[in-house]
Amino acid sequence: MRLQFHRGRITRALLVLVLAAPAACNNLLDVETLGRLPAEALDDPALVPYLAAGAMQTLQCGVTAFAATAGMLSGEYLSGNGFVNNHIWEWRSITDIKQNPGTCTVTRTTTSMGFYTPLQQARFQLEDTFGRAEKATDAEVPNRALILTQMRAYAGYAYLLLAEGMCQMTVDGGPAMTQDQVLAIAEERFSDAMTRATAVANSADVTPVVKTEATSLLNMATVGRARTRLDQSKLDPSKLALAAADAILVPAGFVRNAEFSTTNQARENRIYNLTVQNAYLSVGPDYLNLTVNGVADPRVRVQDMNRNADDGITHMYRQLKFSAPTSNLAIASWAEAQLIYAEAVGGQAGLDAVNRVRAANSPAIAPIAGPAPTGTAWRDLVLEERRRQLFSEGQRYVDMLRYSLPFQSGVNRKGQTYSNLTCVPLPDVETRNNPNFSS
Repeated sequence: MRLQFHRGRITRALLVLVLAAPAACNNLLDVETLGRLPAEALDDPALVPYLAAGAMQTLQCGVTAFAATAGMLSGEYLSGNGFVNNHIWEWRSITDIKQNPGTCTVTRTTTSMGFYTPLQQARFQLEDTFGRAEKATDAEVPNRALILTQMRAYAGYAYLLLAEGMCQMTVDGGPAMTQDQVLAIAEERFSDAMTRATAVANSADVTPVVKTEATSLLNMATVGRARTRLDQSKLDPSKLALAAADAILVPAGFVRNAEFSTTNQARENRIYNLTVQNAYLSVGPDYLNLTVNGVADPRVRVQDMNRNADDGITHMYRQLKFSAPTSNLAIASWAEAQLIYAEAVGGQAGLDAVNRVRAANSPAIAPIAGPAPTGTAWRDLVLEERRRQLFSEGQRYVDMLRYSLPFQSGVNRKGQTYSNLTCVPLPDVETRNNPNFSS
């Protein structure tokens, strides 16, 4: 697949997805299943709601692909099978990873990792649908303002995750882009989504359901922009205060999930299928028997299965965070926002934020007594809270890259030598076909 030329391929794939799957996020975009249509039929404004539903579903696929892949790269999970397209991500085989950009074509037994293709496809679909909705009128597209908001908020996450995980990026066959260039696009998308969501939520002409969705999108985009600005603060320290200002706005209890369904195997929670449905991934040793003041930590619940995984070598420890193929995976949450705020401000205000998140767990976790540490000690405290609170959401990998934390080295239990790969390089399908990279 040639990324610089596959607009048409993506559009056709999007059409198949939209016609095969129901709306992903809310009943505003529920659609009836249609038959196949020629690609040019996508120009019909009446199809915009279908395209929007499909685009958001592709982004949700990208989110779960990112979380699963990042979990292996960061050591949250170990490979419990011998499939090449799975275990290469644990020992970070550079050559193999460049040949496996990921896919949304999955079943309950799919083992492949990789997030580049799912997130690039989502990015294109979201941007393409935004353009189509923008050209249409309110009369042609019901809830057009809301759809435009959804496309912007979800596109922000496509750019954000690609920026966080990739060593460098490219868009639509363009030149190489740095992380900060891609983060700037994510920030703009989130800012636009926040403006649009506020306008929709404040409109007197929309239903309560639309207002509720607009408010959720506003909070989603606010968390996304806070996270983006936290990433940007590596090069621009002034972004840290802006990240805190965003994060503190998110209301308690908020969460925007990637939602899953058993109506189609490709829509099931991939991490559940990899860890419970099949013994393909086992929780890594750094996440076993975690306690707080001598009590088991409810944020990282793990079950010893008292047997080996499918490879016959790796002891099987099962995660209990996702208990069913329909278990949600958080895209953005109040808990994440509070921890962003804590990292950004430090001091007693930061410690109070950490303790608010601890108290919101079930059962509640005992607070950390003050005074708040400073410097590296504070950083380590927040990163440990993030490691536990955001377990299996892809965030630990991002933190390791943000702070250049050490990755596993040496030889693993299967005799495989860990490479020096940290961020993910552009896949061969891109570098060999994009004229800006190929020699």
